Amino acid sequence: MHTFQPYPIELLEMNPFTKIGKEWALVTAGSKTKCNTMTVSWGGVGVIWNKNVVYIFVRDSRYTKEFMDQGDFFSLSFFDEKYRPALSYCGAHSGRDEDKFEKAGLTPAFRHSIPYPDEANLVLLCRKMAAVPMGEEVLLDKSIMSNFYKDNDMHTMYVGEIIETMAR
Repeated sequence: MHTFQPYPIELLEMNPFTKIGKEWALVTAGSKTKCNTMTVSWGGVGVIWNKNVVYIFVRDSRYTKEFMDQGDFFSLSFFDEKYRPALSYCGAHSGRDEDKFEKAGLTPAFRHSIPYPDEANLVLLCRKMAAVPMGEEVLLDKSIMSNFYKDNDMHTMYVGEIIETMAR
């Protein structure tokens, strides 16, 4: 197990366009008895409802979505580039029929009973504040449907208050 230290969110310097969009992150949800993780490359950070938040998008078909919907907490974790193969694995495999952490070479760890991969270098522990289904009716740019949802596998947008930030 690695040692994480609480890190003041006011000192956090990260470019979400790079960290989420290019380097990717893992969202992890569940409990100490069963959890799952998956790669996310759509989302951001900001302030809403007077809270520091993250927002991420999870497709309806993803196994991790079941954990997101059942629980009140999740983590968003960022990694060094050497973990790119693990993030690729977590984005391409379900975890429904295997231990995805083990197969990806990652170790589940917990803080406040919130799961996260121990190999991360930055972890945002989050309390779920909103789950917003993305249906065709909310898409004002109709090309989004044909470009990203031809199979009708829509996303849910999750907004989570960042309750703690940890770094190595």
